[in-house]
Amino acid sequence: MIEALENFLHAVLGMLADVLPIIAVLLFFQLLVLRRAMPNRRRVLVGFVYVLVGMTLFLDGLAEALFPLGRLMAEQLTAPEFIRGAAGNPAGPVAWQDYGWVYAFGAAIGFATTVAEPALIAVAIKAELVSGGTISTRGLRFAVAIGVAIGIALGTFRIVTGTPLHWYIMTGYLVAVVQTAFAPREIIPLAYDSGGVTTSTVTVPLVAALGLGLASTIPGRSPLIDGFGLIAFASLFPIMTVMGYAQLGALRAGKWRRRRRKD
Repeated sequence: MIEALENFLHAVLGMLADVLPIIAVLLFFQLLVLRRAMPNRRRVLVGFVYVLVGMTLFLDGLAEALFPLGRLMAEQLTAPEFIRGAAGNPAGPVAWQDYGWVYAFGAAIGFATTVAEPALIAVAIKAELVSGGTISTRGLRFAVAIGVAIGIALGTFRIVTGTPLHWYIMTGYLVAVVQTAFAPREIIPLAYDSGGVTTSTVTVPLVAALGLGLASTIPGRSPLIDGFGLIAFASLFPIMTVMGYAQLGALRAGKWRRRRRKD
């Protein structure tokens, strides 16, 4: 209990040190550059208190729950006895194809955390409003979530096999560049933004903990070299799936128009 309280107070002090520069910059431009009084001072002060308390609780929750949970799941899924039991070969060597549950867990946790990502929900709602309903909130969220799921599964495969990260990233961006040339113009900026907003408050902690946990427990892997990089996969593959989602929609709309002309 005392240790948890000390950790919380340490988080409060750390967050205060992070928030104070933001307050200083805003006050500087408001009072010295614009030379105007701060409107709604009470509301602004209460808002900053909310930010301080909320971010402190969030960071403390990461340290106490999400990071340990991701690391624990990685350790359990990569335990030799579990891997051999799942593969039906209790005494044999462990190969990359025996880590099927690791790939499945990576895909599932990537999909689930992305669907619940607040930043993505906000962008999807705005996209539906601006597009007049052409881009649905649910469709965009699911398209991004499928991309993250594919990316995390492929990223865990990279950690298990120990293959170089740049092979996957260079190939993925090459595919994205080719898609950009053929995707509808109105979806391209949204697709690239979707790759960024999905790696936010909910996704990053679990994904980072999963990568570091895998690299720490799989023999021959280094947490520093192999543990990082999953977030890059989570940012890259939604770009491709969102543009693919738009391309499929455009293809279906073209077929529907051609059918109407024939009728």
